[in-house]
Amino acid sequence: MPGRLIVLEGTEGVGKSTQATRLAESLGAVLVREPGASALGERVRALLLDPAITIEPRAELLLFLAARAQLVPVIRRHLAEGTTVVADRFFLSTYAYQGAGRGLPEAEIRELNRVATEGLVPDLTLLLVFPPVAGLARAESRALGRDRMERSGVEFHRRVGEAFARFLTPDWQREHLECGPIIGLDATGEIDAVAARIRGVVTEQFPKEFESWGAECGHGH
Repeated sequence: MPGRLIVLEGTEGVGKSTQATRLAESLGAVLVREPGASALGERVRALLLDPAITIEPRAELLLFLAARAQLVPVIRRHLAEGTTVVADRFFLSTYAYQGAGRGLPEAEIRELNRVATEGLVPDLTLLLVFPPVAGLARAESRALGRDRMERSGVEFHRRVGEAFARFLTPDWQREHLECGPIIGLDATGEIDAVAARIRGVVTEQFPKEFESWGAECGHGH
């Protein structure tokens, strides 16, 4: 049986990376992040997040897509081997950040993304829901300081947050089948509580693959 591609998405400071790491470790899955998870991807990531560099919106989009095009064959190989992959962001973020945030045309993003992904569709995207302003404050409290994306301004992140909320509507999902099923999940509260919610959704969506894992982790108790 092929592996599953499970994506975690959300606004800045939502705790997505922490939960993606925990989920991958629990499932024995491969963890990847966007941009990143390849030599090229990590170099692109460094450029995209560097606050000292000014990047035009279309250049930003193409850099993200270049990293994704490098990563997708790696994901496909793992899935073909029956290994589940947990991705810390995927192309839903492109619609939110470069589409809604930067104002680039969705039609262009969709076509370019189709080229980058070769039609790879996530089996499940968990969209962690958290107040954007509170998330930004959490991101700003990190010892490393804010990266270039986090410094894009309150209005930018408001548009991104509104876009993610729109992605949870049935109408939007019906019009964007390339994104696969998207489920919103409350990301407020303690880390363990959020992780338990994630376990519940994953085992409910894929009972044959992960039912025993859910029981071992305390799902349903």
